[in-house]
Amino acid sequence: MATTAAIVSSSPPETAATTAAIVSSSPQETAATTAAIVSSSPPETAATTAAIVSSSPPETAASNAPKIPLAGKRNILITSALPYVNNVPHLGNIIGCVLSADVYARYCRNRGYNALYICGTDEYGTATETKAIEEGSSPQEICDKYHAIHKEVYEWFDISFDEFGRTSSPQQTEVCQAIFKKLWENDFFSENTMQQLYCDRCERFLADRLVEGNCPTPGCNYDCARGDQCDKCGKLLNPTELLEPKCKVCRDTPCIRDTNHLFIELPKLKDKLEEYISATSASGGWSHNAIQITNSWLREGLKPRCITRDLKWGVPVPHENFKDKVFYVWFDAPIGYVSITAGYTAEWEKWWKNPENVELYQFMGKDNVPFHTVMFPSTLLGTGESWTMMKTISVTEYLNYESGKFSKSKGVGVFGNDVKDTNIPVEVWRYYLLANRPEGSDTKFEWTDLRDKLKGELVGNLGNFINRVLKFIAKGPGEGYESAIPVGRCVDSHPPTKDFGCKIGKLVQEYVDAMEKVKLREALSKAMEISSAGNKYLEDPPYYKLYKTDEPTCALVLKTSAGVVYLLACLLEPFIPSFSVKVLTQLNWKCISLSDDLVERAKRPWEILPPDHKIGIPSPLFKKMEDEDVTFYTNKFAGSQSDRKDRKLKAEVAAAKKGGKSSKKEKLEKAAKTNTKHINLEDRK
Repeated sequence: MATTAAIVSSSPPETAATTAAIVSSSPQETAATTAAIVSSSPPETAATTAAIVSSSPPETAASNAPKIPLAGKRNILITSALPYVNNVPHLGNIIGCVLSADVYARYCRNRGYNALYICGTDEYGTATETKAIEEGSSPQEICDKYHAIHKEVYEWFDISFDEFGRTSSPQQTEVCQAIFKKLWENDFFSENTMQQLYCDRCERFLADRLVEGNCPTPGCNYDCARGDQCDKCGKLLNPTELLEPKCKVCRDTPCIRDTNHLFIELPKLKDKLEEYISATSASGGWSHNAIQITNSWLREGLKPRCITRDLKWGVPVPHENFKDKVFYVWFDAPIGYVSITAGYTAEWEKWWKNPENVELYQFMGKDNVPFHTVMFPSTLLGTGESWTMMKTISVTEYLNYESGKFSKSKGVGVFGNDVKDTNIPVEVWRYYLLANRPEGSDTKFEWTDLRDKLKGELVGNLGNFINRVLKFIAKGPGEGYESAIPVGRCVDSHPPTKDFGCKIGKLVQEYVDAMEKVKLREALSKAMEISSAGNKYLEDPPYYKLYKTDEPTCALVLKTSAGVVYLLACLLEPFIPSFSVKVLTQLNWKCISLSDDLVERAKRPWEILPPDHKIGIPSPLFKKMEDEDVTFYTNKFAGSQSDRKDRKLKAEVAAAKKGGKSSKKEKLEKAAKTNTKHINLEDRK
């Protein structure tokens, strides 16, 4: 083998700022200040709810020093699939990776585990170059622009990354090239001549995403398949397999030319990979869809996989014979988890080369599975080094939009930057997406369903229970308990409360069991069952009647119910943290915890809050969505983003005509005529 070239880097030096999950054991007054957030809060206020107080380890909460694995703790490394930087994420992207991982990361912190949540934007590859051509800018400018957009969207959604980085970093080049060298030394590469599409007009080889055509898969016939994958049938493709291919830049028909590339020899790694998959998929509790997709790949047989591309925007291949090429994004992108951690702490190897003491959990949509269960593990195994391998993978199916599919390329659906303009609070968005999380099959986003879940589950169940309890406690003499948790009678003399406590304890344990298995939707359902049980408990018999006929029992019921309110704040913090902040404020309580002690005490909720504790000021936690709101949003988000821009421009033109504003009218008509989806090379000339 030829000696590998010295590491060189064409990567930009910028590293992204950390989006930290702030944890604290703050006193009550601090918690109350942090929690001063209402449903109508502006986006910048809502985003601060990521600073929710927690029971995280004191050594983590006390300083801003990077986390490292700790002896005697469960050290959990969490990643979500790196969102590609060439577009704004839609709701399907958000639930498929970053939001699901955030729920688990928050849960782990609240349990007292030493958890590190890593993510960032995937910035190299053809898609970035393509977007740069469309927008008439450089790949670096595209990455800077969309990284900022992604970061802002995730902050609004209260995503509590420990580090949200970028793959266009010096650390990415360093780590990626180091892994390549190890694989080269271990003889896991081969050279091969490939036939690749070449565009004479653009004078360049066309990487997979620069080619579109008809899918060759029998029965599919999708006419917008990319050179790497068909979005309709999911089949992975090579550009030369496409029928009637076209250059995505100039729309000319490309020709075929020979070019040399490097391939990773997956067949040589087959035995090690299958041993890893067999052991880990069972012990790590891989989701069913992840196992199915992985086994399908293994049944088809592993083949050598090309790892290089004829591009400029990417990690340079450190080899003299391939110095004009970069690594293919599927090879380089998963290494981004490692390099982003390296940007977070110089002691990154304590997380990534520590399989005995670190558990790796990874979250993604189903289209990313082969890269994380076959490609990336093979890459790490081939180095011969002791890497922290993925233990558990949680995979979602697709979230569809109304009667169609979300689509970044076509602009169909509700996108992350749209939600801020709806005035629907972040906790409602998070709850709906997580209650509708497509775990076993595809699910659908519908505005009518969002309205119904908000009305029935958040307003009618959860909000109703908490508001009734706290509002009654806050009433004055002769009507309530003057905002103080009542003392109540001895629970031993009231079997209904003891039975209620047993039921709550059982549901809390089932919630914990579901979360440990990363069954997020099941865990959320268990928390909502607790709220439903609380509403029934208040009505059997009605607490307000007990106050007049049997005040000591009423006091016990309200004290017990207030303990359940705190439990709900703790159980739902991973799902809807801004809600939990509000509940803490209304309880005038100081921190969130899911410690073993609290889980054990859940069967005795009357012991959770001390008698005579003064609560805050109760207020409604959720607001219904009206039918006219549903109609408005359905119409507003109909069609593609391009269609919406056209509608907006036409409406403004019509308004200008009506108002007789000729100069503005002419300007808008010109804009409407020149509004296009893409900028091609002819346009730029």
